[in-house]
Amino acid sequence: MDKRTKFTLDEKEMPTHWYNIQADLPKPLPPGLHPGTGKPLTPDDLAPLFPMELIKQEVSTERWIEIPDEVRDIYRLWRPTTLFRAHRLEKALDTPAKIFYKYEGTSPPGSHKPNTAVAQAYYNKQEGTKRITTETGAGQWGSALSFGCACFGIELKVYMVAISYHQKPYRRIMMETWGAKCVPSPSPDTKTGRDMLAKDPECPGSLGLAISEAVEDCVTHENTKYSLGSVLNHVLLHQTINGIETKKLMEQADAYPDIIVGCIGGGSNFAGLFLPFVKDKIDGTKPDLRIINVEPASCPTVTKGPYAYDFGDSAKLAPIVKMYTLGHGFIPPPVHAGGLRYHGMAPIICHLHQLGFVEARAEHQIATFKAGVTFARAEGIISAPETNHCIKVAIDEALKCRESGEAKTILIAHSGHGHVDMAAYDAYLSGKLIDYEYPKEMVEAALSELPKVG
Repeated sequence: MDKRTKFTLDEKEMPTHWYNIQADLPKPLPPGLHPGTGKPLTPDDLAPLFPMELIKQEVSTERWIEIPDEVRDIYRLWRPTTLFRAHRLEKALDTPAKIFYKYEGTSPPGSHKPNTAVAQAYYNKQEGTKRITTETGAGQWGSALSFGCACFGIELKVYMVAISYHQKPYRRIMMETWGAKCVPSPSPDTKTGRDMLAKDPECPGSLGLAISEAVEDCVTHENTKYSLGSVLNHVLLHQTINGIETKKLMEQADAYPDIIVGCIGGGSNFAGLFLPFVKDKIDGTKPDLRIINVEPASCPTVTKGPYAYDFGDSAKLAPIVKMYTLGHGFIPPPVHAGGLRYHGMAPIICHLHQLGFVEARAEHQIATFKAGVTFARAEGIISAPETNHCIKVAIDEALKCRESGEAKTILIAHSGHGHVDMAAYDAYLSGKLIDYEYPKEMVEAALSELPKVG
């Protein structure tokens, strides 16, 4: 085992292709359905929302898809990213476990999100798109797409979940600096938003609701497309550049993970890292590899939700997909990990969970911030509230190794820094942060409205 702290790739070693897990799934994904007819989606159904190249990637079963040179040129601003060995955290925990983390916080917006934002902006530019609409939770996706659109000269309108819009003003300022327009959701700019405000003027918003506003905006304006930062297959595909790099760097470190841990909201961050590894589990070369998806206890989609067909948004404008869901009308409690407050989950992650290749765990926010502070005081990086969820579970697994004496190798998917989340850290450090219980009755009410699928 290499004793170095940092493992890096030369710029010339940056991957030239994304990895498509759909080529290696033992069973194909259940098809997405049209929100109006309930019939399987066709490329023509998706054409009002996405450029055709992204639609092709959404349904592709090719194992490797080439990354365009123009996208790789922009990736070079921060890629390849670094794999760290957390020697100081290991020492602080007095554990024999070997802890690694792949750090995505060095991108211009400070997270993993530009891996797909740049690609999506590029394909839209190629098709002649003048304007894009999108939603964002904590603002990481909105800021990443703002950066991506600035790279290609595309106008952007962002609907940001209201609670996060007010909790995280610096994310909005980042978006505006890159030239985007950002409004809180629900907003008066769409019928969906106006209807919700009439029903509940103090509505904190949700990703499902913000998606509805962005989709409505898209289909009611010319030369406009819609962009999603997580959940969909092509988004997870673009994120696999991280996992491909990580596999190469783990080889440099003469190590292979026993456990991989990441946070999930829509699933793009963690899937981007673990998909190239889960292939080894699928083909039987690493059958004992554990892949742990971590979500908030107050929005426990995979750990509490049924595996069922549901709409991807609150207004039932987005496609119906089979996933773990808390119901498209569910409004999650206002936890600071805004990027994890989605009622559903990436169909690929749900499918792999159903097949037994990945597992899931839910954590309360106070415990995750405690873990984040432990990590910061050992490794120096102040992590995003979302990332703190997987840090908490990684620390738990490392402490189990201390008890058992096993020197397991643990890999953390570190999605980004928390430099614009200081209000959340202040709430934790001052004892004002609270845990929200899983709102069982609200979820049951939302689940009663699942679409009837034959």
